[in-house]
Amino acid sequence: MATFVAACIQLRSCKTISVNTENAENLIRAAAAEGATYIQTPEMSNVLVRSRSELLERISVLHEDKFLKMGCRLASDLSVHLHIGSLAILLENGKVANRAVLISPNGKIAVFYDKIHMFDVDLPNGESWRESATYAPGNESVIVELSGVKLGMAICYDVRFPEIFRAQSRLGAEVLTAPAAFTRQTGKAHWHVLQRARAIENGAYVISAAQGGNHEDGRETYGHSVIVDPWGKIIAELEGDEPGYVLAEIDKQAVEKARSRIPAIANERQFECKVTEALKEEPA
Repeated sequence: MATFVAACIQLRSCKTISVNTENAENLIRAAAAEGATYIQTPEMSNVLVRSRSELLERISVLHEDKFLKMGCRLASDLSVHLHIGSLAILLENGKVANRAVLISPNGKIAVFYDKIHMFDVDLPNGESWRESATYAPGNESVIVELSGVKLGMAICYDVRFPEIFRAQSRLGAEVLTAPAAFTRQTGKAHWHVLQRARAIENGAYVISAAQGGNHEDGRETYGHSVIVDPWGKIIAELEGDEPGYVLAEIDKQAVEKARSRIPAIANERQFECKVTEALKEEPA
């Protein structure tokens, strides 16, 4: 099936996994009731905790995570592909994985992806983030086929690294994803243009569910979950930062049409880049 209805679930995750699980389940059920067969939640769906020690006290290994267990049950009950945008998952080495999980309609994990790029930055408003202090980065990009369409997986900060999305598109990805917990400051400045740019340059859909609002741990996220078509048009957006969901139809033919009109992937050429001195004028 090359046409299906996709949904973005927007959350305001707190420190309590059971609360986040219940809130997400209600929204996932509502989106499925409106015909969505691919449903995506945002980054850190299970829990948002700034303190490393507090985070480690709350999370578990993958197959013991309460949010994941709910997702597997719900995907089976509703016969949907459920893409958990990411979970904070405890690893054996004491680090944490920022892990996206795609669950098949049979309730089984089809594939997972660990966020590659870590957000380490000091912002002008005084906020400081060091994801690498807590999280272990992934090193492999992931593509999976569902409903007759190839889907590439990424998470939040990855959206600023276009090489991931181009590599996925070269291998046939028609839907790209970047579920996120974008800060309010950077979201206002860059969220929409980054989503649209990844869609335009690859002639692909981009689906990005987001966290939104003032969270229990003190952070502020931007919201504005979006679905962008292969021509760069936003075809669904949950404006603002309140929890909820949006839906849009995904049509593989729209990808084929965009890539035939602007064959940027097919026209790519290999090249070298080097630093050189400016040419000096020849003497008269």
